Amino acid sequence: MRLALLIPTGRRKGQNPSLSSIYRALAEHEKTQAYPEAVETAHADFAALQQRDRSPK
Repeated sequence: MRLALLIPTGRRKGQNPSLSSIYRALAEHEKTQAYPEAVETAHADFAALQQRDRSPK
């Protein structure tokens, strides 16, 4: 069985990612595995910013 990597969304949807894109994704994955608390904090901060932007002024 041969698996293909395809870009799921965006301008290059359905195409294969470049080698540099694969390396970039792997590096980002390693960072999230190394610093899970930083990822959780970033998600919480982002959610708070979205909530603040949605509130009436």
